[in-house]
Amino acid sequence: MVRITEQLVRKRAEHNELLISTLEELSLHQEDIERIEHLGNWCRELKILLLQSNLIPRLENLHRLKRLEYLNVAINNIERIENLESLESLRKLDLTLNFIGELTSVDSLRDNHNLRELFLTGNPCTDYPGYREYVVTVLPQLEHLDGKEVTRGERLRAAKVFPGLRSRIVQLEAQHRIERDEQRVRVARQLDEQESSVVDCDDDEQRKVTEFWEQKSEHCPETRIQMAKFSRRAAEKERQNEELKQTEQQKRRPRKLFADCGRPYSLNEPRLEFDFRDEADRLELELHLYRFLDTSLVNVDAQPRYVRVTVKGKIFQMALQHEIQPDRASCQRSMTTGHLLIVMPKLNPEQVMPVGRKLAPKTGTTGDKLAGAVDIRTICGSADSRDESIPDLI
Repeated sequence: MVRITEQLVRKRAEHNELLISTLEELSLHQEDIERIEHLGNWCRELKILLLQSNLIPRLENLHRLKRLEYLNVAINNIERIENLESLESLRKLDLTLNFIGELTSVDSLRDNHNLRELFLTGNPCTDYPGYREYVVTVLPQLEHLDGKEVTRGERLRAAKVFPGLRSRIVQLEAQHRIERDEQRVRVARQLDEQESSVVDCDDDEQRKVTEFWEQKSEHCPETRIQMAKFSRRAAEKERQNEELKQTEQQKRRPRKLFADCGRPYSLNEPRLEFDFRDEADRLELELHLYRFLDTSLVNVDAQPRYVRVTVKGKIFQMALQHEIQPDRASCQRSMTTGHLLIVMPKLNPEQVMPVGRKLAPKTGTTGDKLAGAVDIRTICGSADSRDESIPDLI
């Protein structure tokens, strides 16, 4: 079961400098979340909450979000509308492609006086005769239903047929509940059979995947949960295979950073472009990091004769032609471009140095030769954070 954790919320709050108490917009879509929780305690200032494409079966734990204006829970497993009465600022509610068969549950939205837009497209209740007439009569505050404007004339016509409409709707809901109970039993049996047939394919992973996705299944919450579990299992298997492949590659060709005599090699495994400048009193290396790369994935290490930058496990290393002072080196990360600038004071600046030049990027393979010099340290922060000096290296 995927839970809403503080780590997940902070990860999605990068645009708010990782602060969640003042967060006004939060997107937690496509995370396979199975329950709404904690948000009312952590993010009370939310105005926009996007939870579409998850596995949420029930609307709950939202009563403290008094400022929430837009709630999107499309493509989930919700079967009735409930527990939204306290969202006094709610203006737009999207319940597209859920499993709502209890149309009378829209009555719970009567006290949401600011509600102006409601989306129920793709739910079983929209197939009931008189669906639209019922909703526009029960919710007179609505201005748009399923993306279509509710006119005054439509509301007057719906009010005329409403007295006999509710009893018919209640009968259709009762029939839907009976069919839904039968479906639960039937689908549970089918899923057990599918799971057992897939287990028999342990000898061939590709055949196992094909066998699962070719089996027929009903469109219901239980099936969506089963598909999500199988997708996670397949993704985990793919990740393990990728890690195993990388491990085998490293074993076949071990990475060499130094020659037998101790001289550092220059290499560019992440295949990054860079600019190198040899000034009179310092060396400057501008490494063209990816703009949206999180800086926590970058590690910098400066030594008197070489500089090393590790980017997501891949090493950029440059042997230095001049000895530098690591304890006086500094780094900055650009907020606009994401580039990393490393400035390294020379140990003996009075020596004559070659004219500064720009070096072309090299292919990232062990032993690639790069001219130039560099110095680095460990960096912390966000990839798109403002330019910020880093403390001296040790």
